[in-house]
Amino acid sequence: MKKQFNEAQRMAVEHYAGPCMVIAGPGSGKTLVITHRTKNLIEQYHVKPSNILVITFTKAAAGEMQERFEKLMGGEKLPISFGTFHAVFFKILKYAYHYSAQNILREDTKYRIIKELVDREKLDNPDEKEFISAIISEISTVKGDMMDIHHYYSQNCSEEIFKRIYNEYNEILIRQNKLDFDDMLVMCYELFRQRKDILSAWQNKYQFILIDEFQDINRVQYEIMKMLAGDTKNIFIVGDDDQSVYRFRGARPEIMMNFEKDFEGTKRIILDENYRCMGSITDAAAKLIANNEKRFLKNIHTVREQGSAVDYTEFKNVAEENKRILEDIRKHIAKGGKYSDIAILFRTNIGPRFLVDQLMEYNIPFHMKDMMPNIYEHFIAKDIISYIRFACGENTRANFLRIINKPNRYISRELLRSETVNIDELMGQFTDKKWMLERLDKLKFDLRMIKQMAPFAAINYIMQGVEYENYLEEYAQYRRIKPEELYDIKDEILQASKEYKNFEEWFDHIGEYGKELARQAEINSRNENAVELSTMHSAKGLEYEIVYIMDAVEGVTPHAKSTLEDEIEEERRLFYVAVTRAKNELHVFWVKERFNKEMDISRFVLEMQGDKNI
Repeated sequence: MKKQFNEAQRMAVEHYAGPCMVIAGPGSGKTLVITHRTKNLIEQYHVKPSNILVITFTKAAAGEMQERFEKLMGGEKLPISFGTFHAVFFKILKYAYHYSAQNILREDTKYRIIKELVDREKLDNPDEKEFISAIISEISTVKGDMMDIHHYYSQNCSEEIFKRIYNEYNEILIRQNKLDFDDMLVMCYELFRQRKDILSAWQNKYQFILIDEFQDINRVQYEIMKMLAGDTKNIFIVGDDDQSVYRFRGARPEIMMNFEKDFEGTKRIILDENYRCMGSITDAAAKLIANNEKRFLKNIHTVREQGSAVDYTEFKNVAEENKRILEDIRKHIAKGGKYSDIAILFRTNIGPRFLVDQLMEYNIPFHMKDMMPNIYEHFIAKDIISYIRFACGENTRANFLRIINKPNRYISRELLRSETVNIDELMGQFTDKKWMLERLDKLKFDLRMIKQMAPFAAINYIMQGVEYENYLEEYAQYRRIKPEELYDIKDEILQASKEYKNFEEWFDHIGEYGKELARQAEINSRNENAVELSTMHSAKGLEYEIVYIMDAVEGVTPHAKSTLEDEIEEERRLFYVAVTRAKNELHVFWVKERFNKEMDISRFVLEMQGDKNI
């Protein structure tokens, strides 16, 4: 082999037959290894290109892998199968059952079906979109993990409701002769189990299997791959257990951890030379990830110089943190740098809302890898706005329906027949129920109070005086989520309202903000020289000259909803992914105070700094 490979890469590229596990650390050249090993199989071992299967997790990654390979082969197009799990499994089903693209359920149709089934349950779901997405994700998990629906504990609603939605959804697919992306996997598994002749034909076709990003594999994908590998066990997997961050999508890092037990005699190769990050970044990342117990031991080291030290900085509040980021961006540009050198990473896509405001204000071009939700489109914001609008005289039925039972006042929507609502007239329907009259009288008082206040005070009053916060607590319990998740949204809205003196100003801002967010998304999707704003999940697989990690505090990262040890380990892996995106400079920022609450520095920052007293 030429000197273009280090010793571990050379071993991986030259591997011929039998199971092989390549543990590829960040920036260690895994794509190089996969493409060169594929070339080597053809040129050195005379394997027919049509007998090689290269699997990646996304269509884009499959296209890029194929492009890199063809470039390596001087532009020659060979009949190697490059594709995603879904593309490969659908091809198998196509031959067996004569399926066509018409049989694949479109994602928008899937959403509509689940929405209709949810509506049929008559659930109180103010965050309907989020709830439907969560149910879709759970259905995918059940299928991907090959679970018995009777033993599944739903995270979003009662078991009876989830079971009903799940079963009815599958019945609809059968009636319509449709299959969703998860069915492609399940049906392929069942086909191979029942038809050994068909399995044998595909084993003969795919004699050498290479799988990229193996740490993201789910149970059913793995079971099919085991069957395809057959007795020859010519399966070559590349991945990094330290970068497994998609458990919520069904990824199971333990599959990679147990690979050597399933495939006896597996050759293990560790790509531990990092060609991406400066030494200071690699050292900090190594200290961080060493705190995870369920992982392969490895000594990731850089081939680059040590570089500048990681910048760990604490700020008084979010405003100070944002101010520093903006100053740094301007300095970088003044020195001749590009906006696209910089990435700002955060745990969830509502994290950078105030920063986005500032970037817009200072005309700094930015590109959002994830669509940032408009905070004012959230059901909590809509409820608050309806309370205020109703208090200010917009006594529409729509506004009243949003607020009347938040908190519960036991008023049926059937009582509200006209397009406007008069509370005095409504009270006339409860003359024999003193407790109802007291509730409505209290509501009238609350609305009068709200009308006189500035937005910040009004929102506070709605939360405490009207006891809307109690409603959020009950709703969190019903939805099986932590109340803190809803309080974070409430605090965000509260903080954003502070600078507005009256409702008119605030409502004007809300309207402009929505328009500007849409406009910026349109502009910045076309601007290549822009600061990249991304969640940690979406930054996986990418690299940047300079990386800023925002809000490294407990409750944000690790996220408040992660409490079990496995969940904390996944959060740590996610932080590790964020850290190792940086090539030259890494800035880790946290705040002392957020939404008037004192924050604790993230344990991950202390671990990176080598603090063992945590």
